[in-house]
Amino acid sequence: MAQPADERHETVGDAVARRVEDRRGAASAWVAALRELGSVDLAVYEAVARTPTATLDGPVRRLSRAADYSRLWLGIAAAISLLGGARGRRAAAEGVLAIGVTSATVNMGVKSLARRRRPGGAGPRRFPARRVRMPQSTSFPSGHAAAGFAFAYAVGRHMPELAVPMRLLAGGVAYSRVHLGVHYPGDVVFGSIIGAGTAAMVAVACDRFSLP
Repeated sequence: MAQPADERHETVGDAVARRVEDRRGAASAWVAALRELGSVDLAVYEAVARTPTATLDGPVRRLSRAADYSRLWLGIAAAISLLGGARGRRAAAEGVLAIGVTSATVNMGVKSLARRRRPGGAGPRRFPARRVRMPQSTSFPSGHAAAGFAFAYAVGRHMPELAVPMRLLAGGVAYSRVHLGVHYPGDVVFGSIIGAGTAAMVAVACDRFSLP
């Protein structure tokens, strides 16, 4: 059963559709398409929230908590810096820089503009093993997803053998935020895109200024 509190939340699709409607009118095909995407966003969130996954709940919660404050990525950066030689040090330095720039962009920029409320926590209400502290920041976009994909992009650029594992790990962290009920799927999708895009711009800057 859908959660009434979540239904009252304006989705990202709804917010963009409202702005398009103001400019192009309600008859625009873009308005309908964006509202449908918003409905899909809520439907996927609710499907995850309703599905019992007793075996996964513990590991997913631990993965998500490991990524709090980017601890997971900073730990990996330390490891590859120590064990990866010159390539590892460059990958670690650029990865940490990418996390910093991405976090600033998301937390001081996009979140303050979007101001999407957090979900109502339907999953944790049904399944106590999913309970985590609800962050006080706004929901869109996901900072965990953004930081993870920023770090994965930077590391994969210098150490291609780690590109797929890092992206899979970042994807796992992004999914965990939906699984635990603290983000909508749209939040983590856009967070992932913002993270990878910001890391690409950081990479251009690092190449230009020859980060050692």
